[in-house]
Amino acid sequence: MKKFFLFSFLNLFFLISVAQKTIPCLIKTSLGDIRIELYPDKAPVTVANFLSYVDHQLYDGTNFYRVCTPENEKERKVKIEVIQGGDVQEVKQFAPITIETTNQTGIHHQDGTLSMARDKPNSAASSFFICIHDQPALDFAGNRNPDGQGFAAFGKVTKGMKVVFKIQAQKDKDQYLIHPVTIQSVRRLN
Repeated sequence: MKKFFLFSFLNLFFLISVAQKTIPCLIKTSLGDIRIELYPDKAPVTVANFLSYVDHQLYDGTNFYRVCTPENEKERKVKIEVIQGGDVQEVKQFAPITIETTNQTGIHHQDGTLSMARDKPNSAASSFFICIHDQPALDFAGNRNPDGQGFAAFGKVTKGMKVVFKIQAQKDKDQYLIHPVTIQSVRRLN
């Protein structure tokens, strides 16, 4: 019985010591740094996916390549403001992940929220976006995506929204930046 309690205590200690509320990371870009925090307790699948790209340094040398602005969204029925990046080459991408919707995680698309880009449900791979202002149309049951599943939010910018605004302000053609902004690296912070 003592061994059982000792084993249980050691397991509990291990779980407490490795569990983290948030995981801080730094996105270094050619226009400046963006500090983010990830929420593994709320969006474990999505955070693990993002960190697999971070830990394999696959975001290094990718770009922020797409921006949604009031100007280039004016013809759309449902307008959003985001910057999108993380265009890892398809041959280096991991398998797409199961979508963790906002009604599952409780993380909503508010100003500075990080979320995974996708086409259809369960298709997110490496590309991610950062919200500029609150974007409820990207949440579960939001009407930006016709399937109503929304997008998988998993973190938030903690410092560097000025850099996000600078990226959004770059010249684009049909939402794609004429000169993409280089993501020099994405690293975990201790």
